[in-house]
Amino acid sequence: MPLSDFHLRASVAVSDIQRAVAFYEGKLGLRALRAGPSADIPDGSRVYGSGGGPALNVYQSGTAGKSRATMAVWYVDDIEQVVDELTAAGVDFTRYDGLEHDPRGITARAGGGRIAWFQDPDGNTFAIEADV
Repeated sequence: MPLSDFHLRASVAVSDIQRAVAFYEGKLGLRALRAGPSADIPDGSRVYGSGGGPALNVYQSGTAGKSRATMAVWYVDDIEQVVDELTAAGVDFTRYDGLEHDPRGITARAGGGRIAWFQDPDGNTFAIEADV
């Protein structure tokens, strides 16, 4: 059975689940499909839906924010609109040295299209991408 036959869900470690809930639900507008424990932390995790199904598991852990890589990407039709809405909700977009960003923080993506990055309170990096 190849893994390509199964649904994939990204998991992201956070240091404080309540602070993460305020960010993921309050600023990003994600809807929690369920809450549960994380190791020995009751109510220490959330599964968020995106694109019609469960897509992102956020859990409290001592390993939070250790990766500098992009953890997950949302593919959108209108990147300006999504970035504007997230900015209005209090999300700050990251600007990287060596890349040319527009005033919103959007830059050209390798291979075409455009991308904008942001971080959660633990420094986990996410992106919004569009093909045009």
